[in-house]
Amino acid sequence: ESGDRDFFPLPVACLSPRSSMGDEDENPMKALKIEKLILNISVGESGDRLTRASKVLEDLSGQQPVFSKARYTVRTFGIRRNEKIACHVTIRGEKAEELLERGLKVKEYELRKKNFSQTGNFGFGIMEHIDLGLKYNPSTGIYGMDFYVVMKRAGGGRVAKRRAKRTKIGFQHKCTKAETQKWFVDKYEGILTN
Repeated sequence: ESGDRDFFPLPVACLSPRSSMGDEDENPMKALKIEKLILNISVGESGDRLTRASKVLEDLSGQQPVFSKARYTVRTFGIRRNEKIACHVTIRGEKAEELLERGLKVKEYELRKKNFSQTGNFGFGIMEHIDLGLKYNPSTGIYGMDFYVVMKRAGGGRVAKRRAKRTKIGFQHKCTKAETQKWFVDKYEGILTN
């Protein structure tokens, strides 16, 4: 009985772990950002066409593209294992935002809900690279390409990358499909279709 008298119940606000943080929407570390943009042109064969495709990516990004090799031989596609069949380039920072803006302009800021992955990343394709503002060169030809955007939070990503005390990014801090879709609609005034 005497033990009960010493017990003073705390107000609920003191017990809530989020009360000190304020509303989570205002936490600047949870803001979504573009981590990187990957541009990929799958040519399906090595040789001259692939070299011209890499030139297109180089003109677009100002970086040297990397070649991707076929994983195994497919006779019907006419590709052999370890043959170079595609090229891609990874862009970060302001350049990535600018190129994404140009790519979305081609799509008229309209993406399907299917374009977004469960992990909060998204991608889309365009049919002709000249839509991005590059001049048409008859000797190069026309190439389509894939855009893929990897999202991250403004802060907290280092815990999964550092060498000492490395750990997983917490569930609350992972990017979700719904959040990225909302970010896309808010930032680019985009349209989501089924």
